[in-house]
Amino acid sequence: MRYDWTPLWRSTIGFDRLFDVLDEVQRTAEESYPPYNIERLDENRFQISVALAGFTPDEVALTVEQNVLSLEGRKSEKEEKTFLHRGISARNFKRQFTLADHVEVRGARLENGLLIIELQREVPEAMKPRQIAIGTATTPRSVSQIGAKAA
Repeated sequence: MRYDWTPLWRSTIGFDRLFDVLDEVQRTAEESYPPYNIERLDENRFQISVALAGFTPDEVALTVEQNVLSLEGRKSEKEEKTFLHRGISARNFKRQFTLADHVEVRGARLENGLLIIELQREVPEAMKPRQIAIGTATTPRSVSQIGAKAA
């Protein structure tokens, strides 16, 4: 079942990205290929593992554009094969992941049939919490006095 966000679009301002994310989650919940895991390695490191049995690195494209990580697979079977049973799916696919602000893709590798994508959150210095020194009334201040004429 898909939810229609139209009534919320009419009564909210500035939540466009949130509704896009919710719509994308709803859409990808219906898709199940290829299977994947998302793992938190520590507070700022994540890893996505995607099962890509039978795919070679040149049959897979990984791109990042405006906080969206796209993974696309194009299987090209050059020779005709006769299968008695085909249980390993090797079809074309496109899967997208929405990344939070400041999450960057650090690398990707194909290992034992799994595509492993490494992600790291890099919060800019200006956005990190910082300690502010608090002065007291006895702390000397440099005050410049403006001369005044006697009336």
